Amino acid sequence: QVQLVESGGGLGQTGGSLRLSCVASGRSFSNNAVGWFRQAPGKEREFVAGISRSGGTTQYADSVKGRFTISRDNARNTVYLQMSSLKPEDTAVYYCAARERTYPTERLNEYAYWGQGTQVTVSS
Repeated sequence: QVQLVESGGGLGQTGGSLRLSCVASGRSFSNNAVGWFRQAPGKEREFVAGISRSGGTTQYADSVKGRFTISRDNARNTVYLQMSSLKPEDTAVYYCAARERTYPTERLNEYAYWGQGTQVTVSS
């Protein structure tokens, strides 16, 4: 079992930055690829970014490419999502998720472990 806790959400301004953290406990986090997802009100949960076990491979949704950066520190059991050039459409609850595979995927149902989410609100 892996337990995930997100933090770092809050209120951001258009054009500003926020950094989300996802801290894991339980089984070795370094055995898991990790994804960040988000869900806006009335919309389906969608993939945002993913990172491989080692951190050597990253993947981004087109909507955030060039603005968001995912990284990880396995010694600290933590994955980060640095969000820059924020837009109002980035407003959502952000979730991190882990899967016991080498690489991330955009498919939600392939992640076994989920955090509780953290709210990000971007004002215009």
